[in-house]
Amino acid sequence: MIKRRTLRTRAIKLLILDESDEMLSRGFKDQIYDVYRYLPPELQVCLISATLPHEILEMTSKFMTDPVRILVKRDELTLEGIKQFFVAVEREEWKFDTLCDLYDTLTITQAVIFCNTKRKVDWLTEKMRSNNFTVSAMHGDMPQKERDAIMGEFRDGTTRVLITTDVWARGLDVQQVSLVINYDLPNNRELYIHRIGRSGRFGRKGVAINFVKSDDIKILRDIEQYYSTQIDEMPMNVADLI
Repeated sequence: MIKRRTLRTRAIKLLILDESDEMLSRGFKDQIYDVYRYLPPELQVCLISATLPHEILEMTSKFMTDPVRILVKRDELTLEGIKQFFVAVEREEWKFDTLCDLYDTLTITQAVIFCNTKRKVDWLTEKMRSNNFTVSAMHGDMPQKERDAIMGEFRDGTTRVLITTDVWARGLDVQQVSLVINYDLPNNRELYIHRIGRSGRFGRKGVAINFVKSDDIKILRDIEQYYSTQIDEMPMNVADLI
């Protein structure tokens, strides 16, 4: 719009980059710099995010002047009130059997299941449905109209189990969600808090269950240390905690 001159930038006073770490780390860096070049020099820039890694802060110094940094303690973000557990699985294929065993627990209220790739979301959704489990799925390759319809059904409770990717970890404010399952552990510890934060919103208790293979243990312990939290082995009565 700026290059086509359909948007005049001279009167713009404020540039807000919400979820700025995601925007800058997911390939939008060049676009942000291009937009910034066209904006007035006296522009105020605000970057907003629940997490702001060090490398992103270094990047922002290029287009922020005398910035004021407002930080929230890591252990105060969204972990309070969320019980975190892990289930040890020896093989990748055992995750599916574990998920099937937990299905009745998932549908007590509503649950979100996170996978690391869109391909895994499609595969898991098809496999669950072929085994007569009712689930919905959503990821970034779906048309916007389809995503809106799926999200609408999940919000109004028509569907109770949503399988998705990290693209949606930051925007799923659904009040009925009290259980999050990390079918795959996230690729970095910052994403972990965005995922499990879905289950502890609006002052309610929540439960997060992580499927962990032997080579994931180090990642899990790193998450525990980083957020000063504890992730215990899942108890048999997990349904009573939701």
